[in-house]
Amino acid sequence: MNSKKYFETVADQWDTMREGFFSENVREKAFETASLQPSKLAADVGAGTGFITEGLIKRGLKVIAVDQSKAMLDKLKLKFPSSSQIDCRIGEAEKLPVEDDSVDYVFANMFLHHVKNPQLAIKEMTRILKSGGKLVISDLDEHDFQFLKIEHHDRWMGFKREDVKQWFREAGLKKVSLDCAGEKCSSESNSSDESAAIDIFVASGEK
Repeated sequence: MNSKKYFETVADQWDTMREGFFSENVREKAFETASLQPSKLAADVGAGTGFITEGLIKRGLKVIAVDQSKAMLDKLKLKFPSSSQIDCRIGEAEKLPVEDDSVDYVFANMFLHHVKNPQLAIKEMTRILKSGGKLVISDLDEHDFQFLKIEHHDRWMGFKREDVKQWFREAGLKKVSLDCAGEKCSSESNSSDESAAIDIFVASGEK
């Protein structure tokens, strides 16, 4: 099973699963880092069932929600059936269905470790930002919990912070910063007594 099929399978349970992994504090840290302004347009890449999207529309932003899983986006649409603030689009990180220089913010929460080519994904997210726009990525520090690759179909065992900073700079972003989100991502194995608690980082840069 690949990452796309995995998320198609768990879409109905994803909100409950997410609550066990990390809290809304991660979202708040990402928003604080972005210095959100209402009435702006944001892209939520790897939107899933709308964890980031929900917070954005509550703050008065419009959102392009992108995910490779139709099942995930269908769940998002059910949550906000009458919202004119959300535009859902099926697409992949390395080829986003969004125009150049068109959004004020890009968010990718717990998404990068599922991407085939993280460096290319960061360049693609930078492409869709307006000049002065901000990219904010929240994800996992490098770890050695193999069961996450097996059970959750993670492609990457987290990331070295210096690598992420370098990818941001190579994408042409300025004012690059990376900080701890102040929270760990927690998960327990379904097939053993192993459990994980991994620091979450928030990286940002401006186009």
